[in-house]
Amino acid sequence: MKIIYTLQHPQSEHHLNGRVGSWTDWDLTELGVAQAQRIAFHLKEELKGKPVRLLSSDLKRAWHTAQIVGQALNITPEKEIRLRERNLGEAVGHSVAWLKENLLQSEITIDDRLFPSAQTRREQYVQLKPLLEELLTEEEEILLLVSHGDTLGILHALWLGLAAEALNSIQLAGSAGGVSELWLRGGKRIVRRLSDLSFLQ
Repeated sequence: MKIIYTLQHPQSEHHLNGRVGSWTDWDLTELGVAQAQRIAFHLKEELKGKPVRLLSSDLKRAWHTAQIVGQALNITPEKEIRLRERNLGEAVGHSVAWLKENLLQSEITIDDRLFPSAQTRREQYVQLKPLLEELLTEEEEILLLVSHGDTLGILHALWLGLAAEALNSIQLAGSAGGVSELWLRGGKRIVRRLSDLSFLQ
């Protein structure tokens, strides 16, 4: 049996300042740090000292979260750049308002590219698929992945065995600070919880 926890980083500066997240290094807010500490406390209580491998996006808001969780669990997080948020190309560094005003096209399908050098959702799907396959072959029974909303939405779709084209008509959306729990047991992929916010309490 294998258990994968996924954690969407809690409140970040870009949630409040109107700027694009994507491949930027916004840190957690003061509230975000407190939220990460509460999540870490509950994970420690739940895991009860079991060995865990902790992987995180290298972007500051996720990495800071992973450091807080790692300290609580007494483990060292590892950077995994494939867990980064989707690259929005020319929009990185700009405001969300600028992004909306300068789109090449609306994002209707997984192949629509918002900016010339931005990733499409299909490209992120292709990036994440081998990562998940690798993780499922790892010896560790418990994995914890710290990442971002769009990235985890696609990762969870992959967990369910959905083809990339399914993302044209569905979206698995989480919330900042949400914890999901995925089990692989007897060859069956199980979603035990999805973007559970009770860890923030």
